[in-house]
Amino acid sequence: MVGKEIFMFDNVWLIPLLPAIGVFINGLLGRRIEQINKSIIHWVACGSIGLSFLVTCVIFFEMLGLPPEERLYEFTWFTWIAGGVLSTSFAYMIDPLSMIMCLFINGVGFLIHVYSIGYMIHDEGKYYRYFTYLNLFMFAMLNLVLANNFLLMFLGWEGVGLCSYLLIGFWFSEEANAVAGKKAFITNRVGDFAFIIGMLLLFTSLGEHGVWSFNFTDVFPSVHLISPGIITAVCLLLFVGCTAKSAQIPLYVWLPDAMAGPTPVSALIHAATMVTSGVYMIARANILYSLSPTAMWVVAVIGALTALFAATIGLAQNDIKKVLAYSTVSQLGYMFLGLGVGAFAAGMFHVVTHSFFKALLFLCSGSVIHALSGEQDMRYMGGLRNKTPITFYTMFIGTLAIAGIPGLSGFFSKDEILWQAFSSSHGHVALWAVGAIAAGMTAFYMFRLVFMTFFNECRASDDVKHHIHESPKSMTVPLMVLAFLSVVGGYLGVPHALGGSNRFHHFLDPVMGLGPGKLLQKAGAAAHHSPEGAHAAAAHHSLAVEYLLMAVSVGIALLGIYLAYLMYIKRRDLPEKLAERFKLMHQTLYNKWYIDELYELIIIRPVHALSGFLWKGIDVAVIDGFINGMSRALMWSSGVVRTIQSGFVQNYAISIIFGTIVLLVYYFLQALS
Repeated sequence: MVGKEIFMFDNVWLIPLLPAIGVFINGLLGRRIEQINKSIIHWVACGSIGLSFLVTCVIFFEMLGLPPEERLYEFTWFTWIAGGVLSTSFAYMIDPLSMIMCLFINGVGFLIHVYSIGYMIHDEGKYYRYFTYLNLFMFAMLNLVLANNFLLMFLGWEGVGLCSYLLIGFWFSEEANAVAGKKAFITNRVGDFAFIIGMLLLFTSLGEHGVWSFNFTDVFPSVHLISPGIITAVCLLLFVGCTAKSAQIPLYVWLPDAMAGPTPVSALIHAATMVTSGVYMIARANILYSLSPTAMWVVAVIGALTALFAATIGLAQNDIKKVLAYSTVSQLGYMFLGLGVGAFAAGMFHVVTHSFFKALLFLCSGSVIHALSGEQDMRYMGGLRNKTPITFYTMFIGTLAIAGIPGLSGFFSKDEILWQAFSSSHGHVALWAVGAIAAGMTAFYMFRLVFMTFFNECRASDDVKHHIHESPKSMTVPLMVLAFLSVVGGYLGVPHALGGSNRFHHFLDPVMGLGPGKLLQKAGAAAHHSPEGAHAAAAHHSLAVEYLLMAVSVGIALLGIYLAYLMYIKRRDLPEKLAERFKLMHQTLYNKWYIDELYELIIIRPVHALSGFLWKGIDVAVIDGFINGMSRALMWSSGVVRTIQSGFVQNYAISIIFGTIVLLVYYFLQALS
């Protein structure tokens, strides 16, 4: 398919360009437009994303009409960098993976844009700036997933990092919000530094074999030429970048603080854009990772530990958005667990289903906050089930989905990851156990959220109670659409064990793994490096084992739901008693394992101390001191010279007489000696 002209494929540039047009119009003219007619701003912003989604759908369905072996197309817009051995174009790649990403980024992103109309309409003076940043975020993310080379991917990678800073700190007049934005930006720079090193190491290593390119279609078919040690180093460096962008241990700390931004921003970051970029990058580079068992093991272990670690923190949080934030970190851990055990398609399947129910949950939390006049503490909620029925029912559906209840989208994707963690040649029973325990915790803290928010009596203040109301249609319609997708989305990947054909897996199969027939692999190249696939290994286990593990995981989830019901509906005094009895554990979880304080102690304070020493001790005292001392010496000496060269004749006469006397005395003394 490379080079073959297809009608809509040559218009793939419209997908990122349309959001860019929205950025241009609202960014340059938004202040004036807002004074004339505020609604024009959201029509431009939402319309640009809606049209981009429409173009994506047309290209996607056109691609479906092609045989699987022809579903790869590269569109070169213009030559971007040309110098020496390097020539890189600003080019996009259409294949099953990039199209799946574009579909849910634009689809979910469009719903979040529409929701933002009702949520941000009263934010005077910032409305156009908000939608400009939102469109810019979409533009950067679409460039990231459509890029046909690592350099353009990295441009989008940095773009989403910049936009996250702008949107997290959107209300920057409050110091906490500005600090949260800076925290996200700086943390991501750590990961980006490792990403750059990994990318350049891959480029130079392939260059030794005559492949001077960042293009995926050049790099991936040639990675077998590199030594295993270099491949592992590249994979681990790229993964460090993923731990920052996709919030994994140890660089996850920025994501919970990202709640400082408007709630629709939280939904966009957590569900459809930034945090999925790391998962996408590893899925895109699956050929590279398949050649490094060590890197795969690291990805799987970090993913499993992150899933469990973040779930423990979510158990004790009271801020509704913080609960969802740690839920996102945990779910991202599941995705990396799937990638690490070689189930790349399963990991991507969870990316898609998660985008539906997590966007739904965040937007529902925004609807709750909207109804309660800005209240985010669940201890001051309750009784909203009848007052905000649409929000309640849609959030209940999203909670069932993320808990992994059979029949909803989260069940199919999460169960697939757990099964592959157990059965894959890269998996282990310990990885399955950690994932299953984290799933039980997820069910518990999510139903804890639902029970504290919508059930029992309303604990809000009297003033807030009088203003409780359902959100406008611009907010509730996206909730209903996402609730529908949270139910049906999982049926794209029904496994063989449940009578399905796992269509999602088969759709992505041409871009996953090594061997003949893969779209990003030249015929026959590196086929002998193809590892035993996760699904091939799974075939060695009977259906009975898969059904048993499925039943166990569902049972664990139901146990978590029952415990939440027991503690927050039946015996509401129990949480307080347990918190008092296990005070140390409760305080540790409530304070997020004191990781922020630990980073403050071992990283931030030493860096501040070192920078203070370099500033005051070296820059000010030594460098500035030397320069200032030289200037003072010159000023003193010039002052002395200035007194000698006064311009008065009598002073010069006195100087001559004085000099003459000195010379006479000198010669007189010489004569005497």
